[in-house]
Amino acid sequence: MGPLGWLLDAQLQVAGSPVLVREIVGNVFGLASALLGLRRLVWAWPIGMIGNALLFTVFLGGVFVTPQAHDLYGQAGRQVFFFAVSLYGWWRWSRNRRAGGGEQPAVAPRWATGRERLGLLAAALVGTAAAYPVLAALGSWGPLPDAWILVGSLLATYGMARGWVEFWLVWIAVDAVGVPLLLRGGFYPSAAMYLVYGGFCVAGLAAWWRASRAAPPARTPIPPRYSEAVA
Repeated sequence: MGPLGWLLDAQLQVAGSPVLVREIVGNVFGLASALLGLRRLVWAWPIGMIGNALLFTVFLGGVFVTPQAHDLYGQAGRQVFFFAVSLYGWWRWSRNRRAGGGEQPAVAPRWATGRERLGLLAAALVGTAAAYPVLAALGSWGPLPDAWILVGSLLATYGMARGWVEFWLVWIAVDAVGVPLLLRGGFYPSAAMYLVYGGFCVAGLAAWWRASRAAPPARTPIPPRYSEAVA
């Protein structure tokens, strides 16, 4: 059996239940991506994309014949969207890094504006309402919480790409719903990782909050008439 075959089939016994090694590995990549994101390093994006690819196969248990009997289409689908949004985040942070001469972090954290927050809220409500019937029709297990996890995760990833401090709050809300759903579905490594993410998100929120306060305020140009009067 080659390395790829081993990764696809290898299992561990956790509390008497089989757990896929690739579920553990995928979540480790996800945690590494979060750690790099806290430090605002561009490598957060490609590392996270590897984890997305692995976890996509895990959450389609019926398709890939994994130990878990449930198909979480929202969880699997979000890995695809994660991959796409991560391409945008990778491009945006790389551009910011180059613009800063490679010496500054890839993004300067800031709080979203009032309009941006309303946009996030509207997208959360509309997206969850739209995803729920689709996931229910597909036979997703727990379609309503699965819908919020899908939509909230995409919004958090987009907010991270834009450098909004609020993205950590969205992740906390996703984790609060994801942990009980994953425990009921038997995805124990992912549930445990969500708990770790929850504590990590609190630390990330504090770190980005401090960074946003430390950022220099934007300079306001002097009105032409006033500058002429001074001259």
